[in-house]
Amino acid sequence: MKGLIGKKIGMTQIFDESGAALPVTLIEAGPCYVTQIRNPERDGYSAVQLGFGETDAKRLASGRIGHLKRNDLPPLRYLREFRVKNPELKEGDQVTVETFAIGDRVDVMGTSKGKGFAGGMKRHGFGGGPITHGQSDRQRSPGSIGATSTPGRVFKGTRMAGHMGVERVTAQNLRVEMVDPERNLLAVHGSVPGGKGGLVFIQEARKQTASGAK
Repeated sequence: MKGLIGKKIGMTQIFDESGAALPVTLIEAGPCYVTQIRNPERDGYSAVQLGFGETDAKRLASGRIGHLKRNDLPPLRYLREFRVKNPELKEGDQVTVETFAIGDRVDVMGTSKGKGFAGGMKRHGFGGGPITHGQSDRQRSPGSIGATSTPGRVFKGTRMAGHMGVERVTAQNLRVEMVDPERNLLAVHGSVPGGKGGLVFIQEARKQTASGAK
């Protein structure tokens, strides 16, 4: 199984063999622990549940502590499942960045940065109204939202101003450029959703293409 839970550290650059600078995102990936194995006979599906982020036991619910104690695991803050058809792991195993190698293609999922309340131009890329012809206070307005007399209402889902960000976003087909087992670091080429310190999930790319991010 190629999957890990990690924490985004930030962006930097590294140099490849030809001397070209590559923008990469550093991720503190793992170590993760296998907290549970899901199987079709008992659960109806096949998956591996991983735990990440050791914390104080006082911060966890008693049910979580009991769940981890079954395999003598430390208190873990985050538990997430990765769908796998044939898990080659067993409960209690430790998963590290050595799961991946340089050149592997991965998908990285995270929560995008919150932008607060944003207007239509920022949120949806609207072009805005004309600057001329006497308009002085509606340049960034979304314009009319009416649907005339029929049906005489505003449709649900109409793109308007509102809360922006804090959504689950997946950066697909990123290339692993560095693996550092001693410091549990993974460097992927390109940007990753979320801010520094944000929780991310790394797994083998579902749609691998040779023409994707280097």
